[in-house]
Amino acid sequence: MATVGGFAGYILLMPVLPLWAVVGGAGEIAAGATNAVFMLVTVITQLCMPWLLKRIDHRIAFGLGTLLIGLPTPLYALSSDLWLLLGVSSVRGIGFGLLTVTGAALVAELVPVEQRGRAAALYGLSIGLPNVVFLPVGVWLTQQIGFAPLFWIAGVLPVAATSVLFGMSRVRARESAGKSSATTFPLVLLPSWTVMTAVAVGAGGIIAFLPLAIGESVAPAALMTFGAATMLGRWGAGQLGDRLGQHRILVPAVLLAGLGAGLLAVAAWGTDPMALLGAAAFGCGFGAVQNTTLVMMFERTSSGVASTAWNIAYDAGQGVGSLGFGILIAMSGYPLTFVIMAVLIGACAPLAFGRRRG
Repeated sequence: MATVGGFAGYILLMPVLPLWAVVGGAGEIAAGATNAVFMLVTVITQLCMPWLLKRIDHRIAFGLGTLLIGLPTPLYALSSDLWLLLGVSSVRGIGFGLLTVTGAALVAELVPVEQRGRAAALYGLSIGLPNVVFLPVGVWLTQQIGFAPLFWIAGVLPVAATSVLFGMSRVRARESAGKSSATTFPLVLLPSWTVMTAVAVGAGGIIAFLPLAIGESVAPAALMTFGAATMLGRWGAGQLGDRLGQHRILVPAVLLAGLGAGLLAVAAWGTDPMALLGAAAFGCGFGAVQNTTLVMMFERTSSGVASTAWNIAYDAGQGVGSLGFGILIAMSGYPLTFVIMAVLIGACAPLAFGRRRG
């Protein structure tokens, strides 16, 4: 519940802030900087989280995150000047960094080890639902009620969600035998981290460019299919991973994501109906990769370090995907770009064969 509220305040404004910046006279590049600065500060904050989570109750870090996302948000209504938007976005980026890392770390800390896969799947649903519901709603609400009321709504939701934290147990990062307790990146995470990053790069490219690569009539349905399939894949991987082992889920998940990318290449060549099948396959694979890599990282190091590494792979991967796809598309076109994505994801399959450390 706390994650749903926190992510709702974030998702509502992702497509809205650039529009608000344009109202203030900013160009497209400057308008896009409102979200770019937000994500940059988020990643910087995430790098500090292993150190922080070793020293304070996870509930405090989580609560600071939801409050910093929500409390500054109504300030956007004061002006659409770019300096104000970037300043408020920077503060909210700190909050989002706190929220994302602490939320994922709580998956490992609040449940027994044998239930982590299902707990991570439930956490994935709490992130996915706001994305599916609130992403298209933000722009529509600005047309119905205006920007200022929407900024208040986006501020109230995370602040209200903070109250749910009182229902949680007190949590401090626990150390387990055989795990790395360092606050730096342990090399044992590299295979899972690389797989997660590669598939996240593909997802970032799909979100940014799929509507341009296929027909306008099928693009909304394909994106909705991708979002729903991602949630389904993450949920299914959580249920199966606890029973069969995470490594047995990761390999087919990576291959499924690669297959989906190949099907999207076929769609970009002019076979639009293939886009729905490709989006479903890639979404299921992406969701399953999210869940399995997160749990596998928990098995190898402390929750704070694992959560930080995973979130950076997710956020940075999607950012690199959006930029990298733009470069490749300019050089080679949409179909070949999706083929390259499929090959790169498939090349990561051998890294997914790692066994759980005893």
